[in-house]
Amino acid sequence: MAPETGSNSGHSYSATAEVMTSGDVKRVLSRIAHEIVEQNRGCAELVIVGLQTGGVWIAEALCNLLEEVGTIPCAVGSLDISLYRDDHLLRPLIKSSLTDVPVSVQDKTVLLVDDVLFTGRTVRAALEAILDFGRPRAIQLAVMVDRGHRELPIRPDYVGKNLPTSRSEKVEVTEQGIRILKEVGNAS
Repeated sequence: MAPETGSNSGHSYSATAEVMTSGDVKRVLSRIAHEIVEQNRGCAELVIVGLQTGGVWIAEALCNLLEEVGTIPCAVGSLDISLYRDDHLLRPLIKSSLTDVPVSVQDKTVLLVDDVLFTGRTVRAALEAILDFGRPRAIQLAVMVDRGHRELPIRPDYVGKNLPTSRSEKVEVTEQGIRILKEVGNAS
């Protein structure tokens, strides 16, 4: 497989392993949806917010599954945390992603959804961003992959797969599956 360029990194990556297929991803999403309904006793007071960009499709898929399992429509939105990141001086600021929180989060349970949990810094920024919309009763976190390497004391409530990786690897999560990409060198 030809090397792929990692986003925002300037590094090249090549696929080394497929960890999950599309069928596996669907099963994991279904399991997480059932866990969410059980933990929250339904989803009537739940606001699901996908983090741009990788968490949005997962949040939408979870909302659809929750509506099937919980038989109650749920609110789903998206959150761009780029202005809240603590590393915005290290990477270019591209304000092109949409923030859309369609209902009030006041006194609701907010479920933040992302594709990969790595250092925890993205989630920290998301916590700060969501609080600008009000004071939720609780905030929960769902991720498809927890790859470790935490720099902040953040732990997800719902995890699709724990996947220990090296720092030189990248994890790609799509509806078609999950794969590990290995860094092959710096792009010049």
